[in-house]
Amino acid sequence: MTKTNTSRYDVSEHLRTPEEMAAYLEASFEVSDGDAAFIAKALGDIARAKGMSQIARDTGLSRESLYKALSGERTPGFDTVLKVIKALGLKLHAETAA
Repeated sequence: MTKTNTSRYDVSEHLRTPEEMAAYLEASFEVSDGDAAFIAKALGDIARAKGMSQIARDTGLSRESLYKALSGERTPGFDTVLKVIKALGLKLHAETAA
């Protein structure tokens, strides 16, 4: 039997354009079922794709605190979410639920 080598899939390696990042976040909102930690993890994936050091500088938060807040293991404060979204060059918008 041959041994198969596998590697961990990292979505951040595939988020190259602002449009791909926005589409990924939008899809995360759709499937999250209200799970704020799930959305935080998606923001973390996008932040890693863009460069966590740059996001830390743009938000005024430390890299370490961003990694923790956006790990998906906790729910960050809404102020942190808003800072990260702005630093990513994304916007939140609301629409009526259908």
